[in-house]
Amino acid sequence: MKLPIDLKAVIEAATDIESARNTPVSVSVLIDDSAPGDVAAHVRSAFVGAGAHARVTVGYFAGPAFSPYEGDDMAVIVAGFSEEVGRRAAEIRAAGVPVMVVTSMPRLVADMAVAYGNPIPEGDLVAPEGVEGCEADGDAARESGDVAGVNAQSPEILDAPIPIDAAAAATLDRRMGEWVVAACREKRLALALSFPFVRRPLSLEAVSATSFQNAGIGLVLFIPGADMPLMTLNQAKMLLQIAAAYGEPMSVARVKELAAIVGGAFACRSVARQVAGAVPAIGWAVKAGVGYAGTKAMGLAAVEYFERGGSIAGLAGVVSTATAKAAQIAGDVAATPAGARVLSTVKTAVRQGAASVLKKTE
Repeated sequence: MKLPIDLKAVIEAATDIESARNTPVSVSVLIDDSAPGDVAAHVRSAFVGAGAHARVTVGYFAGPAFSPYEGDDMAVIVAGFSEEVGRRAAEIRAAGVPVMVVTSMPRLVADMAVAYGNPIPEGDLVAPEGVEGCEADGDAARESGDVAGVNAQSPEILDAPIPIDAAAAATLDRRMGEWVVAACREKRLALALSFPFVRRPLSLEAVSATSFQNAGIGLVLFIPGADMPLMTLNQAKMLLQIAAAYGEPMSVARVKELAAIVGGAFACRSVARQVAGAVPAIGWAVKAGVGYAGTKAMGLAAVEYFERGGSIAGLAGVVSTATAKAAQIAGDVAATPAGARVLSTVKTAVRQGAASVLKKTE
């Protein structure tokens, strides 16, 4: 079967990804002795058992004088009640090392850093979602720029440590992973291979970015069939990124197999062409919608599959089922008057989403 994809481009992408496996990474973890034991233990465990190419140094505020290792890619401060948190974070940033401040007392830590003249930058304060309703309040706080209010319901809640139960630990891992993906772009794949909590956030970012890219391709390419190879290549690269983040080996044989997997899902795009032809007034929206939905379905299915311990050998069925279902849903929706109205919003959504993705990659 002739695949609608540039196999050479896929192999080149796999070669770039494979080089990350041998890329050394270095992380310093500095623990405030007054930090709650549960959050300190959780952060330490997140960096224990690092890969063979990772160097992790752990220090304490009360220990010997600490300075970042000159080759550090990132640093972590586990914050407690100490007035030194902001100053130490500022010193590490001044050395050119990005630093994440992890705490279960976000407002207290932020306020103390401001009070002692070393405010913590907005994106560097990372905390769990440990109280009911804090996620919605946190979204509002982030929109207003109030990082100290990310976990807020009331001042009383914010001044007390958030217990690191299973739910809080999961959200803390997610937020730490998102910080690594945003702050360490050049080595984020190497960091994901060493530290499991980075894998899902990195994979989900690849899914989001690729979905919007393919929606944009469906939106702007009006030459029949011209969008198919580009969408397929993007999807193959996305799956490569996801598989790599979860430590799946990428031999040439595996790369060709992956290209065949994505090529096998090529048929789902024919639904977009058929529906676009049947409803020409919103054909652009159908193509954009299928490009987005099909890519996102494929990516999310792959992430969940690898999260459950799957290997690339069993990825074909997962991808085929997910993309076929997404294409069928898009076709069913487009065939109804209500669906036409819904699809008319795709253009705006795609443009807004693409702008957001571009902003994150600047």
